[in-house]
Amino acid sequence: MARPQRIVLIRHGESEGNVDDTVYEREPDHALALTPRGQRQAVEAGNALRSTFGDEPISAYVSPYRRTHETFHLLGLNPSRTRVREEPRLREQDWGNWQDREDVRKQKAYRDAYGHFFYRFAQGESGADVYDRVGAFLESLWRSFEDPDHPRNVLLVTHGLTMRLFCMRWFHWSVAEFESLSNPGNAEYRTLVLGDDGRYRLDRPFERWCTPEPYPLPVRVRCDDR
Repeated sequence: MARPQRIVLIRHGESEGNVDDTVYEREPDHALALTPRGQRQAVEAGNALRSTFGDEPISAYVSPYRRTHETFHLLGLNPSRTRVREEPRLREQDWGNWQDREDVRKQKAYRDAYGHFFYRFAQGESGADVYDRVGAFLESLWRSFEDPDHPRNVLLVTHGLTMRLFCMRWFHWSVAEFESLSNPGNAEYRTLVLGDDGRYRLDRPFERWCTPEPYPLPVRVRCDDR
């Protein structure tokens, strides 16, 4: 199995929705473009990534959203060394279709109280739903490693929540651990690096906004204790 040396996950640059949440009332989430600042962020991230990848080949997977496509193109990767595929399973969490700002704000408050992983937006997805489709993508990704000529680098151009859920699935984090972590900033990335022991490690952690509070595991009862 030709496992890659590194798997890079990058969040899209700043989008129109990141600076004006009323835009969701007029434009579909998937159609929102990068702002000029977001474009600059993507270019700067591309400078760093091209230095990291060097002349090595890259297998890239891009969310089907406009802002992720724009981010990918602005990274400026060598097209002769980059195999790119659009991957719908890496899309943003679905929050419904046309979004009413006040309703979304109310639902975000409900989500904060209920839990980000389990709360399902009306006509949309829960974090658990995104986790399931990210898990399905991971199975496909692992199968691709069976190709002996698989590139040494994998790049996923996606969204903040999806990045955290990918790492949760990969590293078997608990729900409490996931809930305690913040999304990366726009055009920030994290890298899973293959170590000499054959295990992947995250190059740097996600910022933590609270202390994880997992439920206690149930006490195992022996038959002679009953």
